Amino acid sequence: MFEITSCAPKVKNGYSKGRGFEGNISLSGAFALYPLVVVWSEDFKKIHPNVRFNISAGGAGKGIADVLTGMVDIGMVSRDLHEQELKNGAIPIIVAKDAVICTINPGNPNYHAILSRGLSRDELADIFVNRKYSTWKQIDPQFTADPINVYVRSDAAGAAETWAKFFSHRQEDLQGIGIFGDPGIAQAIKDDIYGIGFNNINYVYNLKTNKVFDRIGVVPLDLNKNGRADVEEQFYGTLSELTDAVATGKYPAPPSRALTFVTKQKTQSLLLKEFISFVLQKQAQSLLLENGYVPLNETLIKEELNKL
Repeated sequence: MFEITSCAPKVKNGYSKGRGFEGNISLSGAFALYPLVVVWSEDFKKIHPNVRFNISAGGAGKGIADVLTGMVDIGMVSRDLHEQELKNGAIPIIVAKDAVICTINPGNPNYHAILSRGLSRDELADIFVNRKYSTWKQIDPQFTADPINVYVRSDAAGAAETWAKFFSHRQEDLQGIGIFGDPGIAQAIKDDIYGIGFNNINYVYNLKTNKVFDRIGVVPLDLNKNGRADVEEQFYGTLSELTDAVATGKYPAPPSRALTFVTKQKTQSLLLKEFISFVLQKQAQSLLLENGYVPLNETLIKEELNKL
């Protein structure tokens, strides 16, 4: 009686000598990371055609929950991890940087005055957290008495957590009309000339034109609280100007932030390690600026690679 053996190469942790890296990688989470991960996955598959990806966006909170419950391999997260998440085994690896930006409709009758004046952190806190202002005129007598319609995230989101952290608060403290997802808030601002909200870079700037999308405007931060947006505070004209301001620290953190891949415990999968290493290499990092993100410096890349 003959023993039948398989000639197929043995796959262990996503790798076999005969076929190289193969298997499935699933990711879910932050809207901020979703467009970038799609680009990275396509480039990775060119090198490793036997790898398949399942990528979904649903907010940073979903990404954390999914990875900690084992539903996905990697959670895409756009906020700092909570202590309990770390205790539950979450391992964050920084893969890029971006920023959350205050957005407004350019049809707002106060738009040009706001562009030259800016809004301070205290004024924005009184809009988004304290609800001190119900009309624009209450902020500054030069503004009109039209209403302020505040839009916030209804889902557990890194953008909302980061925006709230700018005011030393949590997402739960933000007050306004709850909207799901980055695309949702962007659309709400486009549709409401009195609206104010916040979005990740990629939902404000058009990568093809390097300018903001139609019907969306950026509110400059009056960082020195002098009642005007000074020349050194004006870096919103193009995507290139803004990403440079994030990289050099001119745009503060928060609301600029690190974007992370989160695994549960230190991954033993050779395939996951290869993909995470891939996104930290120069070639993958070189794609960031043209896609609306800020690359990591060499020191930080080495620190993150050591986590693998």
